[in-house]
Amino acid sequence: MKKKIYSLLLVFSLVAALIFAVALKNSRVQPKAEAPFFFYLLGILLAVYVVFFILSFFVKEIRKYLELKGPLYAGAILFFNILNIVTAKLDVLPPLYFPSLDRVVEKLVLDRQFLLKCIFYSFRLLVTGFSIGAAAGFVTGVFLGYSRRFSYWVAPITRILGPIPTTAWMPLALSTFPTTFGASVFLIAFTVWFQISLMTSSGIQSINKSSFEVADTLGASNLYQILHIAIPGAGPSIFLGFFYGTCSSFLTLMTAEMVGTSAGIGWYINNQKSIMCYQGVYAGLILIAVLCSAVLTVLFKVRAKVLPWEKGVIKW
Repeated sequence: MKKKIYSLLLVFSLVAALIFAVALKNSRVQPKAEAPFFFYLLGILLAVYVVFFILSFFVKEIRKYLELKGPLYAGAILFFNILNIVTAKLDVLPPLYFPSLDRVVEKLVLDRQFLLKCIFYSFRLLVTGFSIGAAAGFVTGVFLGYSRRFSYWVAPITRILGPIPTTAWMPLALSTFPTTFGASVFLIAFTVWFQISLMTSSGIQSINKSSFEVADTLGASNLYQILHIAIPGAGPSIFLGFFYGTCSSFLTLMTAEMVGTSAGIGWYINNQKSIMCYQGVYAGLILIAVLCSAVLTVLFKVRAKVLPWEKGVIKW
């Protein structure tokens, strides 16, 4: 019975939010949206959840998920309900900087086509820069961790260049590369390269040396030792480097797109801020949060498949 109540908490929270959205009048100071978009969103969420709640009686996995996540989602709706009351109903916060949720959702709906273009541009830039940086970082990290001679000459360079903030390279990148796209790719690749190379080399160096000595005694080649001992043994550290690299790449993406580009979520946020349209700023922040969360979720799904024995050690 207690678990069923947990599952129904989100319904209660959504219904309460709908009641407050209708019962309390909007402030006259807060600019009005074309339609009560937040109310519509709450209604859609309620309808979707009711469908899943009915399915939970037949599907055990859905029932467990709702019992586990129900209170969390109910708390999130409660937070947005309070935020809506504070901004749209009571006008406690300055309306210029804290627009109502109706206006934020309205911005997502009305600018959906251009926002999709911005998402595509950002994702293309992110994938290009991340792929180059991840490949370079992985190779560098393997050689740094496995080869003492390579580490002797290259490790000091990585220790000097790696900690330099990516934004410090922006003037050089913009003056070196012929296009802003190439400069942005370099900035993202650089920050990913350092994170992955550092964690990969650290993971390989933490492997017990006796494993390499036994393999060398049995006649295993360097390539065999790298592929069958070094990389598998450093697997958890490598994925941790990918996690850090992904987070850093999104931060660099936002910074890079705010300078010299004509599309992208970062550009959109900066553009909306420059025209004092803060509902667009919040809309862009929501999109980048969803995109980052989705990428990290996929990364951890891959990690669970590749490293099943590490499942549950680091959760997302």
